[in-house]
Amino acid sequence: MERPDWVPDGIDVTRPSAARMYDYYLGGSHNFEADREAAAKAIEMWPDLPKIMQANRAFMRRAVRHAVELGVTQFLDIGSGIPTFGNVHEVARAADPQSRVVYVDRDPIAVAHSQALLEGDTRTGVIEADLRDGAALLEHPGVTGVLDLERPVALLLVAVLHFVQDADGPWDAVAELRERLAPGSLLILSHATPEGRADMAGPHQDLYRRTGNPMSMRSRSEVTRFFEGFEMLDPGLVYMAEWRPDPGCRLEDPTRFSGFAGVGRKP
Repeated sequence: MERPDWVPDGIDVTRPSAARMYDYYLGGSHNFEADREAAAKAIEMWPDLPKIMQANRAFMRRAVRHAVELGVTQFLDIGSGIPTFGNVHEVARAADPQSRVVYVDRDPIAVAHSQALLEGDTRTGVIEADLRDGAALLEHPGVTGVLDLERPVALLLVAVLHFVQDADGPWDAVAELRERLAPGSLLILSHATPEGRADMAGPHQDLYRRTGNPMSMRSRSEVTRFFEGFEMLDPGLVYMAEWRPDPGCRLEDPTRFSGFAGVGRKP
């Protein structure tokens, strides 16, 4: 296949990527045949997947707007993925034009494309880093040059922690980030769960094991642990579609969306 010029050297475009599959689910164009084939198999297995991804994205937008309402205008989006319509900086700046955003991902394609999209924007940053090394991430000049870590920051971990296996210490990783953030900082988090759709969870996780990005769907109690040290904001940890839905929004069966979402504030 022809290799697009935006793909960094050394990237195997024949192996599916979770980030590019997510881009495909959202209707993006930065994905390859292998990603589309894997995503098509996943959708065949679980037809609600595109709606689930859209519900996750909609939660992120509502949470970012709420952060600005609370006076938090700095955002650290870890596991940001490939840019698509309605990015954090677009949503935040619609609410407060002075908002600052740093995007973090360990996928070189996501990082390369984000850097190209945001070149010359001094109120955004893009870095390649791993959330499991919080110290290095927060000390990166691409973060410290954009965000003032002495002031509250909204930490976004949206649809990313289910790609960190238990053995890699995801709860410890979140705790390390929390300890280094200023009081008043927010944790904006969504996470896949088998609750409500246990029939789909096993085959779906099996498929992602073949992409090189194995997924660990977690229970409500396991997801709640990520908020230790934070005060949960209303309405607490709920299914994604239930978190502060837009006025007039018709709610479908929330368990269809197979993901929990919540926002916590550091005292």
